[in-house]
Amino acid sequence: MKSSMTKQTALKLILSAALISQITACVPVVVGGAAATGAMAADRRTSGIYVEDENIELKAVKKMETNLGEDAHVNVTSYNRNVLLTGEVPVAESKSKAENLVKEITNTRSITNEITVGPKSTIGSRSNDSYITSKIKTKFVTENKFPANYVKVVTENGVVYLLGIVTNKEADDAVEIARNTDGVTKVVKVFEYMP
Repeated sequence: MKSSMTKQTALKLILSAALISQITACVPVVVGGAAATGAMAADRRTSGIYVEDENIELKAVKKMETNLGEDAHVNVTSYNRNVLLTGEVPVAESKSKAENLVKEITNTRSITNEITVGPKSTIGSRSNDSYITSKIKTKFVTENKFPANYVKVVTENGVVYLLGIVTNKEADDAVEIARNTDGVTKVVKVFEYMP
């Protein structure tokens, strides 16, 4: 009797493993979709504009990779169709070219070009920037002065860029939080203000 139960248990485990291996590809799609839906729900952009921002970013990044070469490191952030360019390019012409490439993309409203001319940032610098961004986002949540998803944070070489559709009070609070975070050298507002 024990032998047949062990065989049944083993068979169930094998069938379960086979079934799980067939559905694991669906998990990232479901989880990713749920995460995107949650982000959109706590965002002042419409779902259509949210998707359009994603499309603008994808198109712009592709254009940067294709046209600027390996010596350029350009980040593209779109918020309510207002595009922020950050990163580094080797020559001033590449900075202008990056902006012109974004202008070719339909539905962009404005471009803030904060690209610097110089060598590409190091992996260490980029890791530090990610850490600064995460600290600021965490402080947005813990200080609870406004819904954290109202403000998008981009950090490049210690400079923090804040984007979002905000009230004057929310903008002031976000700047104050970012300014008082260790490692931040400067805060740049790229906000769109609500009446």
